[in-house]
Amino acid sequence: MIKVLVATDKPFAPIAVKGIRQVIEEAGFELVLLEGYTNQDDFVKAIENVDAVVVRSDKTDKAVIDNGKNLKIIVRAGAGYDNIDLQAAKDKGVCVMNTPGQNSNAVAELAFGMMVYYIRNFFNGKSGTELKGKKLGIHAYGAVGKNVARIAKGFGMAVYAFDPFISKEEIEKDGVKCVDSAEELYTHCNFISLHIPANSKTKESINHGLLSLMPTPGVLVNTARAEVIHEADLLKIFEEKKGFAYLSDIEPVNKGEFEARFKGRYFFTPKKMGAQTEEANINAGIAAAKQIVNFIKNGDRTFQVNK
Repeated sequence: MIKVLVATDKPFAPIAVKGIRQVIEEAGFELVLLEGYTNQDDFVKAIENVDAVVVRSDKTDKAVIDNGKNLKIIVRAGAGYDNIDLQAAKDKGVCVMNTPGQNSNAVAELAFGMMVYYIRNFFNGKSGTELKGKKLGIHAYGAVGKNVARIAKGFGMAVYAFDPFISKEEIEKDGVKCVDSAEELYTHCNFISLHIPANSKTKESINHGLLSLMPTPGVLVNTARAEVIHEADLLKIFEEKKGFAYLSDIEPVNKGEFEARFKGRYFFTPKKMGAQTEEANINAGIAAAKQIVNFIKNGDRTFQVNK
């Protein structure tokens, strides 16, 4: 019997697990759960005799992949897949997929939750400010970016976007102003919401050159990846721009420096929370399960990312 492992150190909501189980068992497969584990060796051992695995942000490295004796497919329940060693999987003939768009609304809502929490002074009773009338720049206009734009317009914000891979026509049909460069985006907007992937071209690309262009006060919101931020440059901007703030769904490596020097100008979730809603869990988890079934039964590779 085909065995499908769900390995999640941040477990799916129970309702999502129920949906995943239904998809897997209706296909005649067996579901194996590894939830809330704290030792990477547990993941290495659990994958040994399964044919497929669903992960979230779980580190799926060469050691994990190599121990999957029967492993045929890995599906990341979410869009980003930098936690998976794509080359190790390719070398072993293992297909890797993601589930783009399934978590997009949850991530977008978190971005606004953090923005409102910050501009209202962390709800400490003191007067804050409002989002209405402010300029929001969306850096990358994919599924999450589109949802951010939709919500921002509800707040009455002026919305700008930059994405070199999406046409001006597609962006502007949503009532969003398309700009020609990242530099133009950062120059115009007091709020920047990051949605770029982490790859060789984007790592540490959010640097002093870009951030120095932002008006003051300025707020950088990161629900993407920690690796896209040049952390030394970010600290330099904090020193230079007293009205600058950083809100992130990923704690920076130098979190201690922010805590010691810049109280009240940052907010970091203790653990990545963008996809932590029941709805996102259901959407991404069931999509991952269906992709595994379609791959094993029909050879469907639609969402493969390690070609």
